[in-house]
Amino acid sequence: QVQLVESGGGLVQPGESLRLSCAASVSIFRIYAMGWYRQAPEKQRELVARIISSGSTNFADSVKGRFTISRDNAKNTVYLQMNSLKPEDTAVYYCYANLDGILYWGQGTQVTVSS
Repeated sequence: QVQLVESGGGLVQPGESLRLSCAASVSIFRIYAMGWYRQAPEKQRELVARIISSGSTNFADSVKGRFTISRDNAKNTVYLQMNSLKPEDTAVYYCYANLDGILYWGQGTQVTVSS
């Protein structure tokens, strides 16, 4: 079982940046993939970014060039760096981990982009 603790959400203005963190309770070497989904009001949850054990990354088209994902193996933590934020990035962001085919979820953190 994996517990995920997220941090880093908040309220920012358009064009600003935020970094989300997701700390896992197990070594991330054991985890096949970690990443972030987001869900805006009245919209379906969508994959934002993920990083798999090989180091390969994937991003939603809407965030390519603005968001990056990285990991600190020593801290068992994955980071989502979000730059040039837009109002349409407003959502609850959920960290997830795929361990042995089972998905585990963080509690979610609110990101609001508004002037």
